[in-house]
Amino acid sequence: MELFVRKKPPLIGVDISSSAVKVLELSKAGDHYRVERYAVEPLPRNSVVESAITDVEQVGAAVEHAIRRSGTRCKHAAVAVSAAHVINKTISMPTGLSEQDLESQIEMEADHYIPYPLDEVNLDFEVLGPSESNPNEDEILLAACRKEVVDDYIAVLDRAGLSPTVVDVESYAMESAYGLIARHLPGGGMEKSVAVMDFGATTTHVNAVHNNRSVYTRDHAFGGRQLTEEIQRRYGLSYEEAGLAKKVGGLPDNYQTDILHPFMEAMCQETLRALQFFYSSSPYNSVDQILLAGGCSQIPGIDELIASRTGISTLVANPFTSMSIASRIKPQTLANDAPSLMVACGLAMRSFDS
Repeated sequence: MELFVRKKPPLIGVDISSSAVKVLELSKAGDHYRVERYAVEPLPRNSVVESAITDVEQVGAAVEHAIRRSGTRCKHAAVAVSAAHVINKTISMPTGLSEQDLESQIEMEADHYIPYPLDEVNLDFEVLGPSESNPNEDEILLAACRKEVVDDYIAVLDRAGLSPTVVDVESYAMESAYGLIARHLPGGGMEKSVAVMDFGATTTHVNAVHNNRSVYTRDHAFGGRQLTEEIQRRYGLSYEEAGLAKKVGGLPDNYQTDILHPFMEAMCQETLRALQFFYSSSPYNSVDQILLAGGCSQIPGIDELIASRTGISTLVANPFTSMSIASRIKPQTLANDAPSLMVACGLAMRSFDS
């Protein structure tokens, strides 16, 4: 199985996170996208741990349920592995090499950068374009992932009756979906540094983008499960009951002040910490915009609070703002889920690769 595989439409994007499966199907006419179908299916606890699938059967069943609920007829899927499992390296190669020569050269080079035997990894590359420092060379993005990680994702899709056509990397899928939002930023996002903070259930994925290209990724062990567990502990609920109460409400009056507000402050601290990590390990020392994604970004007022604590303009991500929506989809439900659907959206967009 290869990363960055080219178009074999139609594809459905399948995002497997630690807490849920998200499936999304898009159509496209000209430059205009339309949301055709989507579904979100919760995952049993601990069926995905540290961005690795630990129970293929349970995750496969959840994907199957999501596919059925979405009503899609797509049989081909794009899925993404976590950037934490992928080794990325940008290398330079002479321009004008044939594809065959390029492949053999890259395999030789890969041996220097990948700390595993090459027969234990899935390896792929993408030509980024001419090198800025040498016009006679192209910059090549090299990506490698352990086969055992990729094989679990393929097994999940097989279990759900889907054909795995594209195996992408979450950070690249996020970057694709971010491109839809960047169109609405001043200057189309160019000459801007944007920090995409994807607050998931157990992990916060940080993806810093400059000139609409990802320049930095890092995972932080912080997420919405901490809020769910605090609700569970404080009010004597089961984990499932706590998760439901967090979404639909009905908790005692002291919930806002005693539990939710401290958690929101913790999100602000995590954002500030993530920015400091970015500044200290990159040539960048500021960001122009923070973009919030993931389930926690749906907390009312969290964008204003993070903006006030960081002093940086903050938006909640919605990659569907300029898309039309099929009549079977409720616009408000999609708007609520949108920040959690960034990776699924980027994967669904792979249907339209040239």
